[in-house]
Amino acid sequence: MNLDLRLAAPAGAAWVIAGVLVATPAPVAAWSSVVLWTASGALLCWLVLQRRARAGPLRAGVSASRSPDIPSPASSALRPAKPRGSWWAMIAVSCASGALVASVVAMTAPSRLPESVVSAATERTAVTAALTVWSTPVTSQSYGAGAAGAPGSSGAPGAHAPPERVRFRATLTVLTVGRDARQMSVPVVVFAETPLIVENPPGPGSRLRIGSLIELTGSLVATEPGDAASALFFGRSPPRIVAQPPGWLEWADVLRTEFSAAAARLPGAGADLLPGLAIGDTSAVDDTLDAAMKASSLSHLTAVSGANCAVVVAGIMLLTRSLGLRRRWRIAFSLAALLGFVVLVTPEPSVLRSAVMASVVLIVGGLGRTGRGVSTLCLVVIGLLAVDPWLSRNYGFTLSVLATGGLLLLAGPLTRVLARWMPRVIAAAIAIPLAAQIACQPVLLLLTPTLALYGVPANLLAAPAAPIATVIGLIACLLLAVVPWLATPLVHLAWLPSAWIAAVAQTVATLPGNRLPWLDGVPGVLLIALVTVLALLLVLRPSGRRILTLPVSGQLAPLPAPLPGSLASLPGSLPVSQSPAMSDASSAPQRRTALGSRPLWRLVASALLLIVCGAYAGTLFGTGIGRVAGRPGDWQIAACDVGQGDAVVVRDGSAHALVDVGPDPAPLTACLTDLGIDRIELLVLSHYDLDHIGGLDAVIGRVDHAIVGPPENAKDEWLLQRLMGGGASVTMAARGDTGMLGGLRWDVLWPLPPSAQSGVDHAGNAGSVTVSFEGRGIRSIFLGDLGEDAQNGLLDASHPAAVDVVKVAHHGSRDQSAALYARLHATVGLISVGADNGYGHPTQALLDLLASVGTVAVRTDLQGMIVVAPAAAGHGALSVWTERQTGIVPAAAAFVSTLPAPPAPATPPPASRRPGPG
Repeated sequence: MNLDLRLAAPAGAAWVIAGVLVATPAPVAAWSSVVLWTASGALLCWLVLQRRARAGPLRAGVSASRSPDIPSPASSALRPAKPRGSWWAMIAVSCASGALVASVVAMTAPSRLPESVVSAATERTAVTAALTVWSTPVTSQSYGAGAAGAPGSSGAPGAHAPPERVRFRATLTVLTVGRDARQMSVPVVVFAETPLIVENPPGPGSRLRIGSLIELTGSLVATEPGDAASALFFGRSPPRIVAQPPGWLEWADVLRTEFSAAAARLPGAGADLLPGLAIGDTSAVDDTLDAAMKASSLSHLTAVSGANCAVVVAGIMLLTRSLGLRRRWRIAFSLAALLGFVVLVTPEPSVLRSAVMASVVLIVGGLGRTGRGVSTLCLVVIGLLAVDPWLSRNYGFTLSVLATGGLLLLAGPLTRVLARWMPRVIAAAIAIPLAAQIACQPVLLLLTPTLALYGVPANLLAAPAAPIATVIGLIACLLLAVVPWLATPLVHLAWLPSAWIAAVAQTVATLPGNRLPWLDGVPGVLLIALVTVLALLLVLRPSGRRILTLPVSGQLAPLPAPLPGSLASLPGSLPVSQSPAMSDASSAPQRRTALGSRPLWRLVASALLLIVCGAYAGTLFGTGIGRVAGRPGDWQIAACDVGQGDAVVVRDGSAHALVDVGPDPAPLTACLTDLGIDRIELLVLSHYDLDHIGGLDAVIGRVDHAIVGPPENAKDEWLLQRLMGGGASVTMAARGDTGMLGGLRWDVLWPLPPSAQSGVDHAGNAGSVTVSFEGRGIRSIFLGDLGEDAQNGLLDASHPAAVDVVKVAHHGSRDQSAALYARLHATVGLISVGADNGYGHPTQALLDLLASVGTVAVRTDLQGMIVVAPAAAGHGALSVWTERQTGIVPAAAAFVSTLPAPPAPATPPPASRRPGPG
């Protein structure tokens, strides 16, 4: 295989330099560009001088050879050896590509984050902004996905849906602070409320569209350096549409809207998936289907990529060729169609990479030159990074480039290897997704430290259906505005492969062992890279070439065997091996020079691969058995690892209570599945912050009874209506409420009844429903997100007794009551918190407070799921099982610790009374 990798190093250099500099101050980028331009220029000058110096002796030798007095020597004798300057040339080009992106960063970074935006974000000032919408608005968090009573809605009939909160990318063009209005061009991500669409068909002014100019009041929050968006904009009211999209964007919005509406009239998950397969619009894909697509490694099918661009170009080329157009016109029409396709599907990073690469291939082909895939890919990468260096940190762009590179480099060799044991068509079908998966796996591990066990089989089943859905769906989308009577049957036809893909994703996502754990972070990436390289060395090792040898200066020099049809292979020609010197040396031992033919290499690679795979398999086996055998069978409390949020299960036998549901349905669903829980007898929603209610979809339809705080707005009421629509009875909690969960008694300690709330803050976190459980040897309390003042109010009003387990308030924030924790005197403090949460939770002040009262802190960010059970020793001792040991990630063997009850405080608290009914 002849690969041209000369541009690989410059592309890599541009990528690394861009990724580093976009996260640094602009002066650093400016100085870096100066240094790199200087280095590149100096190297190029040196190379030119070296070439001229080498050319002098060559010209002299040629002149001498033409003298009649000197016999003409062989040209090879006078030609100097090939210089090593090619390496220096590659370094010079790499410096130039890096200097190019550094210059772009230095020039554009100040305008991306002007001082006025920094000031408004730092002071959290209320601002008014003019924004241009540049992506399809998608629901950020909504509990009223459909209208009340509509199919798929669990809301009560006649209920009114609350405003929908959407998220979209935009450009901030005018920022007004007070009376000061400034023009700018700042990329932002906007979170805004917008009324649900109630018109049929929806009117042009009732929704946000790509290209719309809107006005919105809200606040700015700066993002991390290097982020594609310079700031987040949180709207405080629905946006006001100032202007509709321009004509060159409006036509695409009309087509997208009509196609999405036509697909929405079809049933099941296939309808939600179809717009994504055809035009890249995934706004209808809910969290459950999205999680299934990702778990089965099929999410790339809904991302517009090179395959979609290839379909468009191929279709236009065939059509124009059938019309008898010349090559230049075929290429022109193909480029125009490709541009229109990019506008239709919106220019996401993967779309840009694919479209630009297809354009380069078309132009190069039009010039009569054969394009080389890897070189074209590298050239496209350099070009796109020069236009937008912030793409260097975009996961979608990275995965798109890696997948394409994997196909170019690995698909062919893997197909040839697999074709030894199966038909070539089947070998290619396996090799294509396998090559893309191998290339993308290191980056995928950074997103989720797991390996997709069924990714390749899932792609074998689903991938053949994707182009069918794409082609038919795209044709239907284009025809809907012209001949809807013809387009409608095509939409129904495209639904069939879409429904098949959705069914494959949902089935694979539920298979046991679908995602295997792997090391997190850089160690995991390095380990998977090592395993990949070793496997490829063994599988794709070069086939042994026939080696001929000639003695040169008493040593054996290897020469390749003559090719069929060459002069040396013709009948009657003298074989090189018949040379006398060759015959004398034929018995000498031959030194193997090809890397793939060295037994030592294969032995070392095989041994390393076996060691890594054996250690991993042993860890999986040991951890799997440990999770089943090591977890206490009589556990009573389980804190799910749901990130920055709360979701804690309390159990007695087959009865289960769940205190909060975390920020997202996917991790809660995984936790409940792991614990074998299908039904929730009691659901406690402490308050209505997203990190406590965001995972509600995981339990809708599985809850018998829910106790909640009073709703504060229409969204809270809609959430409760969904619970009731799913069959749950809902009551407002207040101190004095009590009940039984199997053999455990539960009591509500806070908030106070409405009649007793005079002068006491019960809004938001301060009104968190606080509940205690007692029985079977453990007494526990769950503090929600109560702050210090509310905790002191609970202490005064409810006089809680000492407990064994306390769910620490507000993920371990600083706002805590030392008096309350001293009164509780818990053995274990559960801290449900997300890793790298950005809030500094849990704070050192909280950890010191727990230590001072003898409470052992256990954290979901470090130890994963935490399970607490009564220890066999009794006397208040507890068995604490954690998913992983502190500092060992991600799949260390689970462990169990037995914690004795802490000694009684020197001054015991006064006797407390348990709140009775009412």
